[in-house]
Amino acid sequence: MSAILSGLSLVVTPMGLVAILGGVLGGIFVGVMPGLSSVMGMSIMLPVALSMEGNLGVLMMLGIFCGSIYGGSITAIMINTPGTANSAATCLDGYPMAHKYHQPGRAISISTTASTFGGLFSAVMLLWTSPILASFALKFSAQESFALALFGISVVASVSSGNVLKGVMGAFLGLLLATIGVDVTTGAYRFTFGTVYLTGGISNIPVLIGLFAFSQGLINVQESFGKERGKVAPKLERVLPTKEDLRTIFPTLIRSSVIGTVIGAIPGTGGDIAAWVGYNEAKRWSKHPEKFGDGAPDGIAAPEAANNAISGGALIPLLALSIPGDACTAIMLGALMMLGITPGPLLMSEAPDKVYMIIIGLFFANVFMGLCGFSGIKLFAKISSVPNIILTPLIFVFCFVGTYAVNHTVQDIYLMIICGILGFFIIKAGFSIPPIILGLILGGILEKNFRRSLVLSAGDWTTFFTRPISCTFIIIAFLSLFSPLIFSALKKRKTQKAERSDTHE
Repeated sequence: MSAILSGLSLVVTPMGLVAILGGVLGGIFVGVMPGLSSVMGMSIMLPVALSMEGNLGVLMMLGIFCGSIYGGSITAIMINTPGTANSAATCLDGYPMAHKYHQPGRAISISTTASTFGGLFSAVMLLWTSPILASFALKFSAQESFALALFGISVVASVSSGNVLKGVMGAFLGLLLATIGVDVTTGAYRFTFGTVYLTGGISNIPVLIGLFAFSQGLINVQESFGKERGKVAPKLERVLPTKEDLRTIFPTLIRSSVIGTVIGAIPGTGGDIAAWVGYNEAKRWSKHPEKFGDGAPDGIAAPEAANNAISGGALIPLLALSIPGDACTAIMLGALMMLGITPGPLLMSEAPDKVYMIIIGLFFANVFMGLCGFSGIKLFAKISSVPNIILTPLIFVFCFVGTYAVNHTVQDIYLMIICGILGFFIIKAGFSIPPIILGLILGGILEKNFRRSLVLSAGDWTTFFTRPISCTFIIIAFLSLFSPLIFSALKKRKTQKAERSDTHE
């Protein structure tokens, strides 16, 4: 108890709270900008954090970590542009609610509520269950990581806009794109077409921005012909979610927060996987799955709660085992060590006050994130009132700036434009964009761990089924992928049977 109070005293100081708040505001700004990520934000702010007193620098980094994850949802909802890869799933229901149903304030309030809840939930879980989840994460080898990625791919059935076959085709296209570059196992060049640019593989951000944002800009240009150029600003009667919305999304908040925390504790995963898995499970358990993709509140709450719960989950293996789960926690590991804190099994016994300082700091970071989010809803919602003649060029500008900001290469811009044009025709053909993104993001993880598993098992394919965790994930993946087809066939058969009985009568 004394260690908890000591950690609390390190956080609850004027400068400590200011450091967290400054980090959250900076993180939200980074997250809002398409192409910028929490990794880039933490990298940029790392020198600033290192120049501060040790504890203050750690608290600022925690604020940036949380704020950047949330910030990506704002542009995802308002202009269908995921600020970060974690927010791609939020576009599916956030954008329709904001524009099709003219409820931007409601969409952002649900997103803010879910983000805050997920972050706070993971902070509490970090406090209570870090030793348990850390030991669970240690059981993940290549086989389990492959099975988890396969489970992520199976989400395609839920994000295929009602056509599973088209969704599977899109996922295969994404997987094909993920194979471009140098084979990490053999060193062979694959689909590089003799260009140096493609040897490193395809960067996710240009593809994301192209398929989601640039294609949306082209659609806006097409739809703007012959229409009025002005927009009526929606009236925001409230900035807090209604009791009905809270009642609807509460089970989803719990479920997605658990998913995000568990996936975050597994090294090599990230918020993008957690967001898609959370979205899939929300749709699976929903009483109205047909509303997903058309402004469903659960469709916003699920990915946001899951990807924000990553923040606490990812710190579990970092603090307990000194294992960074992703790029953000790798930067956090470096920052902690340079600031005089060495994560690992001995940290809890040697410096428990520092551990509790980080956990409590994460809790306050999520509280400040929620306060900043709700305070800025009216400002964020005004984006929807901007006329298309102004908004569309701004979308294109964000696309170019955000794409160039990642690697500072013109080739990324060319790739983004190509993906944007491709995305435009894909949408017009009735295909869904998310399966392509899923295949691209998870393809590399899937292939790498699949081949590593076969190397470790000397080519024994049964290795995936002899390990309980991987076998469970594989079974769930196949059930997730094929259950919609089975249920659809059963429903069709039942309908036909009922029609025959009516005819006989």
